[in-house]
Amino acid sequence: MPLVRKLDSGLWEVRSDVPEGIARVLFTVDGGVMVLLHGFIKKSQKTPKDDLKLAKDRKKEVLNGKA
Repeated sequence: MPLVRKLDSGLWEVRSDVPEGIARVLFTVDGGVMVLLHGFIKKSQKTPKDDLKLAKDRKKEVLNGKA
């Protein structure tokens, strides 16, 4: 069953177990619309810094109207 948790201000992750590990999608909400920012599969508990930075950068672009 998918689980959602807040990572940062305006940034959430939904995760689900898949045979390859844990599928994760980082997302934000803009005007009532869920915007998927980055998805990946990982095998550890902690979200990699590079993946988190990429999602935060994309979130800024979306909220500033550049995406």
